[in-house]
Amino acid sequence: MTQKRDYYEILNVNRDADEDEIKKAYRKLAIQFHPDKNPGDEVAEDKFKEATEAYEVLRNPEKRDRYDRFGHAGLEGMGSDLGDFGVNLDDLFGDVFGDLFGGFSGGTQRAPKRGRSLQYNLDVTLEDVIHGKEVTIQVPRVESCPTCDGSGAKRGTSPVTCPQCYGRGQISQSQGFFTMSRTCPRCRGEGAIIQEPCQSCAGRGVVRNTRDIKVNIERGVDTGFKYQLRGEGEAGANGAPPGDLFVVINVEPHQRFQRDRNDLITSAKISFVQATLGGKIEVDSIDGKEELHIPPGTQYGAQLRIPNKGVPHYRRSYSGDLVVRMEIETPTHLNAEQRRALEEFAKLSGESHQSEHGGFWDKLLGRHEDEEPE
Repeated sequence: MTQKRDYYEILNVNRDADEDEIKKAYRKLAIQFHPDKNPGDEVAEDKFKEATEAYEVLRNPEKRDRYDRFGHAGLEGMGSDLGDFGVNLDDLFGDVFGDLFGGFSGGTQRAPKRGRSLQYNLDVTLEDVIHGKEVTIQVPRVESCPTCDGSGAKRGTSPVTCPQCYGRGQISQSQGFFTMSRTCPRCRGEGAIIQEPCQSCAGRGVVRNTRDIKVNIERGVDTGFKYQLRGEGEAGANGAPPGDLFVVINVEPHQRFQRDRNDLITSAKISFVQATLGGKIEVDSIDGKEELHIPPGTQYGAQLRIPNKGVPHYRRSYSGDLVVRMEIETPTHLNAEQRRALEEFAKLSGESHQSEHGGFWDKLLGRHEDEEPE
């Protein structure tokens, strides 16, 4: 089975491209490869279908969010809403061909335009994603002007129909069999003009503001997790809804613990006596101290687990483990009694402490045979 290409790569747009960029990129490919323009060309037809599939997903906020988080696998079972070729040329190409041939359906007349979506990268701590936390972020964005309610006109007045294009947003000129259209220079394609601009927004209908927005960091999220806050993007134009705000999580590295999916990795030092005989020690966890049982004969690098003391599974009631890697400390100084005890242990183990490679304790300390003990 041929592996599907990345949808952003197909449309040649960045992963943070907004709705207009995606539509413009698709429009370009659709004009180039549409079957009506390339009759009998199977390669062009395949490219058109590929671009259409990518556009179907990336123009749909829900499907795009699932694709960004899970890739192609996240779209399995979700139906298509474009049909065979699924493209309404009137909707897709109207404003493109309108510049050349007067369009398929006429002008836009201040058509509503959804606001631009925004992305906010949020740094959080390991503790935040283990315990959960509500944070407040400050997001600079374009909002509808509260003075004129987004109309751009002075309060008590309204935009009036453009007298040059009569509200179409375009002016036309006939040349032979063709009618050539271009954007109306007076209203700049809006179809209306503002005679008395709002002083708060200088007639733009929008103002820039910084808004405090609360984000609930759920337990178990990881770096790359994305929250979609609907309607928290920039203001739409001409009554259209605002865009969305995407909050992308980045979990900062921790000084004591490493995260491996839902496990936390740390280390603990034990003596060679504890490693040999076993015992219990206290180790650090995110929530404080935990008791850890050391089995007799524990080797250097052994990984011991404390269940359910790691990172919670996302939207589940259980957690991963705390994994503790054993580091065995070898003493560097022994008194005479300690040395005699170890030499006696070596004899009882059937090992001479004066082998050709050095004695038992010398090997344990890593000494060479020409070194003198302290």
